[in-house]
Amino acid sequence: GTSEEVAPPLQQSFMIPKKEINMVSDMAKWKCSQAYADYMGFILTLNEGVRGKKLTCEYKVSEPIEKLVALLNTLDRWIDETPPVDQPSRFGNKAFRTWYAKLDQEAEKLVATVIPKHLADAAPEVAVYLKESVGNSTRIDYGTGHEAAFAAFLCCLCKIGVLRVDDQMAIVFKVFNRYLEVMRKLQKTYRMEPAGSQGVWGLDDFQFLPFIWGSSQLIDHPNLEPRHFVDEKVVNENHKDFMFLECILFITEMKTGPFAEHSNQLWNISAVPSWSKVNQGLIRMYKAECLEKFPVIQHFKFGSLLPIQPVTS
Repeated sequence: GTSEEVAPPLQQSFMIPKKEINMVSDMAKWKCSQAYADYMGFILTLNEGVRGKKLTCEYKVSEPIEKLVALLNTLDRWIDETPPVDQPSRFGNKAFRTWYAKLDQEAEKLVATVIPKHLADAAPEVAVYLKESVGNSTRIDYGTGHEAAFAAFLCCLCKIGVLRVDDQMAIVFKVFNRYLEVMRKLQKTYRMEPAGSQGVWGLDDFQFLPFIWGSSQLIDHPNLEPRHFVDEKVVNENHKDFMFLECILFITEMKTGPFAEHSNQLWNISAVPSWSKVNQGLIRMYKAECLEKFPVIQHFKFGSLLPIQPVTS
């Protein structure tokens, strides 16, 4: 047996995460919480971990990473098995609800395949974040709050020791990147609405984190500058190496018309002189536009791993 199997049980009682942010005045609790500190710390650690690295570079892929990719492959397969239904309205295909019901039913089992036996008690808590990460089945929409739930899911797996420090690059390049592919497929297949979208003034209708981590990848790149990402040729030639350009490619596939019109914020970012400035600006913007906005954070759930209690460490 490996040391994994004989690891002592965590002296921790897990719990089903629940909503704690019920009104705007609760936002102050969130910003001082251990959950916020841990979540933001996780995002920034990964931001450093992928700095200057290509998606195609060499990195360690551990067994838990492989299992997470397999979990995401399962979600992908379920999309194929749940084709959109004929319905009068163009957006929000109701087949998404059938797909989601399957995840709702199977989430704990899926999570149990990723975590070792001695941590089995954590599965119900961690599974909540997985279920929250794919969109809302009532509204058939998806946005940065759902994306944050997936990052929280990965953060929880780090906190219980399933993912480790040397998994950083694989977390972003293998797991999160696969998650993005599955979310794009969901968005396309079921024509999901952007959740509470600010439309053209948001960074992108659906995602934010790949722009942060993607801009970090491009820091100190010898010849790709921010002004280049609006150049179709540059995007086509380099998107397989850089998450940021992969996002731009997806936007141009999904939207028509001049880039400056359909993605005004990104167009503005292309005028920033360096990727490190872009990266810093996006982190500030993420805090202000996503993590400090009540409509996004009211749906966030808190448990033993991401507690609402004020920061201690």
